[in-house]
Amino acid sequence: MSDNGMQKINEVIRRIRPMDPDLDRRVQARLDDQVMPLRALGRIQSLGKQVALIQGKERPEIRHKRIFTFAGDHGVVEEGVSAFPKAVTREMVRNFVRGGAGINVLARHAGAGVVVVDMGVDGDLLELSGIEHQKVARGTRNFTQGPAMTREQAVSAINIGISLAEKYGDQTDLIGTGDMGIGNTTPSSAMAAVLTDRPVAQVTGRGTGIGDEALQRKIRVIEKGIAVNQPDPSDPLDVLHKLGGFEIAGITGLILGAAARRIPVVIDGLISTAGALIAYTLAPQTAPYMIAAHRSVEIGHQVMLDRMGLQPLLDLNLRLGEGTGAALGFLIVEAGVKVLNEVLTFAEAGVSEKS
Repeated sequence: MSDNGMQKINEVIRRIRPMDPDLDRRVQARLDDQVMPLRALGRIQSLGKQVALIQGKERPEIRHKRIFTFAGDHGVVEEGVSAFPKAVTREMVRNFVRGGAGINVLARHAGAGVVVVDMGVDGDLLELSGIEHQKVARGTRNFTQGPAMTREQAVSAINIGISLAEKYGDQTDLIGTGDMGIGNTTPSSAMAAVLTDRPVAQVTGRGTGIGDEALQRKIRVIEKGIAVNQPDPSDPLDVLHKLGGFEIAGITGLILGAAARRIPVVIDGLISTAGALIAYTLAPQTAPYMIAAHRSVEIGHQVMLDRMGLQPLLDLNLRLGEGTGAALGFLIVEAGVKVLNEVLTFAEAGVSEKS
């Protein structure tokens, strides 16, 4: 399975193409000739161009938007790293299906659908309709005692994300990433420390709102997990399977699959960015296909964004996850596309240019 699974991942990576410099020049020429002072709408115009380059056309389209909320549980929760019990993961998945969570509200506001994916919830959700049942296992293992998952499980989870990009890709013009998993800021911070070569304390925040004592325990737990597993920072799959989560791996695969299909991906918060960093480390050419929705209050988030050269659109003190930041980011990305497509040039508008 691992060899075949890696073969598929490598095939997808090979399909991720660089942007067309000639198209870049043509789109920029139109933006520079629009009826306003040069680049007066700043990053809004840049976003429109980014989507055009990803889609490979001068007039990009965004008709169908989807946020993928990947759910999974984490064995490291037993170390007391979260303010909430593990049962909340499956309870929130049920709430997503009912449409009563933050992501449901903000996705409706953005005109986006939500695809809920059970990657590794520690509970039976088979009776729930309207979700993707893709469980790899009932949660990861406690990484203070050994690898969180096997390498084969990590590869399988990435391929699930790729398959979802393939399944929904023909009906989706803009993808957002999201997550649900009690305790998942712990593996995300652990991966951030290893992949950015930062001390654990510099990339570890309070997650669900833990106090000072629990934060220090969380830092010690991550340090122990890294010491026990000795992940290789030059091998992203080694880092992922030793420290990561099934939902994080699913996000990695979704990004790789979307980039291969030339679909822009709006990245949510800390956990989504950990998945994005694995995708980037596997395939640096994914970076132009990613748009960072926001900078969360988690201190490791900006560190990972910097590693990929991504600049967040928003800074609203968000720390929920689920894809909520991505939903808000959709509104700005769509604004950029509309500006590119609908603002007239000076000649088209019959307006005198700057003398």
